[in-house]
Amino acid sequence: MIDPVYTLIMAAAVLAGGVVLHRSQRSLPIDRTDRLAIGFAAFCGAMIGSKAPFVLAGDAAWWSAPAWLANGKTILAGLVGGYLAVELAKWALEIRTKTGDSFAPAVAVAVAIGRLGCFRAGCCYGVPTDAPCGVVFPLADQLPRHPTQLYEAAFHAVMAIVLITLQRRGLFRGQLLKLYIMTYAVYRMATETVRPEPTYIAGLTVYQVACVLLIPIFAFLWWRDARYSHLPTGPQLDPIE
Repeated sequence: MIDPVYTLIMAAAVLAGGVVLHRSQRSLPIDRTDRLAIGFAAFCGAMIGSKAPFVLAGDAAWWSAPAWLANGKTILAGLVGGYLAVELAKWALEIRTKTGDSFAPAVAVAVAIGRLGCFRAGCCYGVPTDAPCGVVFPLADQLPRHPTQLYEAAFHAVMAIVLITLQRRGLFRGQLLKLYIMTYAVYRMATETVRPEPTYIAGLTVYQVACVLLIPIFAFLWWRDARYSHLPTGPQLDPIE
């Protein structure tokens, strides 16, 4: 049975992210149709990316509907999927304008609210703990566990504030999405220690291995953009007020 509160929280996450994105993209020197196209690409890429690891690791054939409709999503792969989809859409549409700065705070806001939905649903919980913050989740056992959903909601909320502040001050212009993904990768590597995830390589979880790979990749993309790319001469992003 679908929990209406969970549905409302997730709807609020999408709506809030959409509002922030709209305000961030008001002064991008691209037309409305192209903004909608890259926004749609970001959404589809994020949804596909967030499900892909579970689909490929599952028992059902990857092309079957049950594989994609089953439970399980990962924000880390969703961020990467959204990033790649936007880059592909911009390449197809021959858009040269930097758009990552407009997506970064919007995604952070949406994920911060969305993680509250995870807490409501009782999924994505942490390992057992004796700390006062421990929560007993119905889907687990009767042991108090780390409310990792709330930890992550707090992280993304703080990142939203940081990204909006950097955007308003014109700092790290053109690199905010890379900064967000890299910072989240560092955060996720640390918090894997309080998540009930199996270890595989050198005592690392799959997510930690992914983070070890993603951090240098996005650091290289940052370096490449700073060295070879030139931002358009059009107006800067409007501050988010």
